[in-house]
Amino acid sequence: MRMVVVDNGSTDAALAELRAGLREADVWELGDNLGFGPGANAGLRRWLAGEGGDGDWVVIAPHAALPQPGCLAAMLAAVEAEPRVGLASAEFGTDEIPVVDPYFGGMTIAAQRGEGWQPAGFVHGTLLLAQRACLQDIGLFDERYFAYCEEADLSVRAAAAGWQVGIVWGAVVRNPSWSSAPVADYLMLRNSLLLVRTHFGRYKASVRWVIATMQLARATVSPAARPAQFNGRGRVLALADFVRGRFGPPPPTLLFADRPAIRGQMQKERRS
Repeated sequence: MRMVVVDNGSTDAALAELRAGLREADVWELGDNLGFGPGANAGLRRWLAGEGGDGDWVVIAPHAALPQPGCLAAMLAAVEAEPRVGLASAEFGTDEIPVVDPYFGGMTIAAQRGEGWQPAGFVHGTLLLAQRACLQDIGLFDERYFAYCEEADLSVRAAAAGWQVGIVWGAVVRNPSWSSAPVADYLMLRNSLLLVRTHFGRYKASVRWVIATMQLARATVSPAARPAQFNGRGRVLALADFVRGRFGPPPPTLLFADRPAIRGQMQKERRS
């Protein structure tokens, strides 16, 4: 197995710590925060250019993914026993499976736990296994998403091309990462709208936009109706940017608003 870290513009100190802690990894510096999808694509393009020298399977994960013992071995065993698997992901250790709703986009629903491989609506990006031939067939992540929903888009494209998409029960990954509200709220709403419009049409995207507007108005006047993660400004910008066709990185003002919270979370994680 070859380990590659694609770095989205970390500080020099962080890069030095990374190289000292993962001496066996190749570190590719992008110099800026390009987002999860574009960052992953940078690594995937190099892997695909290897023409099979790096194997037929690639695993993609963010920095905070914690595969449990035996996770990757269980995933490989499951996908190699099934015909034409293009994309697979680990499970979170809960009785939930990813689905794509034609109005709301990617979500998880309660499911009957099984053993090994099970088809799903999409694979989540916490730990994603992809076959070389599948990516050569359908392409890489759509970089308009920046982060969130790009794996659902990739999965829908794979299924439309005749590839199997699913999760592997018993292969568990934990994700203790934390997303601050402004950017996460903005990206999830904007990108869900993009996903719905791309794969289910403008009418359903318009319905989703109206529902989101009504939910925003209700949450604004009634704090008790707000979900655990809610940022009114982020949602207003998401709705407006979707109409304007503005995709890619989130507005710099939202990123700036996140910085104190991100610093506090990083310090908390370091202490623990």
